[in-house]
Amino acid sequence: MLLPGGTIGILGGGQLGRMTAMAAARLGYRTHVFAAEHDAPAAQVASAATIAPFGDAAAIARFAAAVDVATFEFENIPGAAVRRVAAKRPVSPRPEILEITQDRLREKNFLREIGVATTDYHEITDPDALAEAARKLGVPAVLKTVRLGYDGKGQVLITADTRPDGAWRQMGGTLGILEGFVDFRCEISVVLARGADGAVAVYPPVENRHVNHILDTTIAPARLPAEILAEAEAVARQIAERLDLVGVLAVEMFVTKSGALLVNELAPRPHNSGHWTIDACMTSQFEQLVRAICGLPLGSTERHADAVMNNLIGRDVERWREALDDPQAKLHLYGKNRVRPGRKMGHITRLLPRS
Repeated sequence: MLLPGGTIGILGGGQLGRMTAMAAARLGYRTHVFAAEHDAPAAQVASAATIAPFGDAAAIARFAAAVDVATFEFENIPGAAVRRVAAKRPVSPRPEILEITQDRLREKNFLREIGVATTDYHEITDPDALAEAARKLGVPAVLKTVRLGYDGKGQVLITADTRPDGAWRQMGGTLGILEGFVDFRCEISVVLARGADGAVAVYPPVENRHVNHILDTTIAPARLPAEILAEAEAVARQIAERLDLVGVLAVEMFVTKSGALLVNELAPRPHNSGHWTIDACMTSQFEQLVRAICGLPLGSTERHADAVMNNLIGRDVERWREALDDPQAKLHLYGKNRVRPGRKMGHITRLLPRS
């Protein structure tokens, strides 16, 4: 157990690290952020920061020497950097979990191996393989780069009119995955925490609505039949246990028109769709991460309100003032000083009477 007063290392300087550092401070911990850019959101609220490329082995070594335990706030942190820290200090979740979720093929293969349903998929190595896989899966389908890519980046919709060579270039990677198109009823996610003792705390499944492949709105809890919600929670628990996770995991799923669940993606860290827990639950997803990696008991996931969370993306952040006029709204700004299209600048959570 890491006692209050210890230092938590956070690899990554984004808003997830920022909110983790704020939760850690409330429990009496210091945080040290490793970020690749100056004035990173997490560094603004941390006790200390190392600013260097993730490939800088000497900087990583200095960071590891300055912390007691470490975690990561984003799954595109290079695995080699996380392993260097793990050689010196406990890192949770384990680097192996990060590496599974960094690779869409490994992730899908892992899920299939443990009996979790996903959409059909094929590995794509070149335009010819794309053409063949599209014939087998049918179109529409979605071509994704196997590594990196998020919020719609590195993804190409494949239709009957798509030229394979053009789609391959547009994807922009050296290895791809073609996933069958899902005619879904809605998209949901389950966020949970798991401790080193195997204890699990699960938040209720939430409905997610996207605009231009970026999460726009989360509705908590999801308005779905009880049996679907229970199955979603069970699937998330199964995945966390098979991963031997210590930390927080988000499991994104499609709910098909027939009510079946297909897991789309895993994120072994706090998730955008869990931001509502800060204001509506006894224990936020960020505090749960701190508790899990420090060996503390997990907190209650009981919610005292329902909630609707809206991201402030790009120039949406200019609406911040109106949020302060709404007595049911909680405003969270991430401290980013440059507005760009598609960039998450903050979020607003509106609290509703519990259903």
